[in-house]
Amino acid sequence: MKVLTALISSLTLLSLNVVGLSEAQAQTPAFQFESVPVTVFGNGCPSGDAVVSLVGNTLSVTFPRFQATAVSPRVVSQSCNLRIGLNIPRGYKIQPINLRYSGSANVPQGGTAALRVRPVFQGQVIPSTNDLNANFPSGSSGGWLKDVAITGDTVDACANRVSSVFGINTTLIARATNVAAGQRTQIGFNGIYRIRFNLTPC
Repeated sequence: MKVLTALISSLTLLSLNVVGLSEAQAQTPAFQFESVPVTVFGNGCPSGDAVVSLVGNTLSVTFPRFQATAVSPRVVSQSCNLRIGLNIPRGYKIQPINLRYSGSANVPQGGTAALRVRPVFQGQVIPSTNDLNANFPSGSSGGWLKDVAITGDTVDACANRVSSVFGINTTLIARATNVAAGQRTQIGFNGIYRIRFNLTPC
């Protein structure tokens, strides 16, 4: 009977510990950057503010859509660049690991279009596993999506908060040099970047 009582007491204590751990985890606040100011600039940026949201480890930056349109026989280049201020709270290491963005292209016969994307973090161009850019040959039409693994530097804010800047330069190029008169080449960007981070508590 004493053995059974001791076993029941041990199981009860274990259950209370598990419940206490679950409650503690539930009360742990989710990671938040202290602030995320965004600057938008470039010859292709429409007027309008950028909106930032952080869900889990994914930071979404939404800004007005933009596009490049070239009427035969022109070539048009439009750029829109972001500078995202990341104020990282003390007690974390963070590393950007993925970049996702999308748009559309409509390229008639004889035309071409191109997307050029360059992310920068900690003052360095970020390497990527796959090509961040895209080329759209003659006859391309429809939506496009890029979901690319990147390998940005890790920021160590274990001892003190750290302020850094994540930059993305985006250029759209529409070429209509050889398309029929009156036709146009068009490439558009949907106006949202999703940046996924690896977040490691210290």
